[in-house]
Amino acid sequence: MEDIRELFQIMTRRFGFLSKNCCSVGGADISVVQSHIIYEIDKQESPSVQMIANKLGIDITTFSRQIQSLVKMGLIKKTPLPEDRRVYILSLTTEGKYVSTTIDTQMKEYLNEVLSNMSEFERATVLQSIQILNEAMAKSTVCCKPLL
Repeated sequence: MEDIRELFQIMTRRFGFLSKNCCSVGGADISVVQSHIIYEIDKQESPSVQMIANKLGIDITTFSRQIQSLVKMGLIKKTPLPEDRRVYILSLTTEGKYVSTTIDTQMKEYLNEVLSNMSEFERATVLQSIQILNEAMAKSTVCCKPLL
C-alpha cells in the first residue's frame, strides 16, 4: 500500500491548493479561500457572514478579512439585516456572479479534462470513492470537517 499522506500531498499540489491564487477572472486575482467563499455565497440563499464562515470552517477574524477584501474588489456586498444590525447578509454583485460562474466553468472544464484520462469505470470508481471519503471525513472526530 502506498503512503496515504504522500498520495494526498501530491493531489494537493496538483490541484494547486498551495498556490496563492487559484484563478484570475476579469483582471481580479482570486485566492483559493476567496474562491470557496464566492462559491458558498452563490449556493446559499441570503447567507450571513457567520453561516459562511462556519460552513467553510474558517475562524471569524480571518474570514472577516477575506470578506473585506472581496468587498473592496467589488465582488460581494455585505448588508446589515434590518431586524438585527449586528448580523450581515452576504450577496454577490453582478461582477461577483460573473466571477463565480467563470470559476465554476473553469473548474468543471479542468475536472472533466482530468477525468477524461480515465475509463468510464475508473471515473465512476474515483467519484464514488471521493463521495465515500467525504462522508467518512464528515463523521471524523479528529479533523477535516467544517464547524457546524
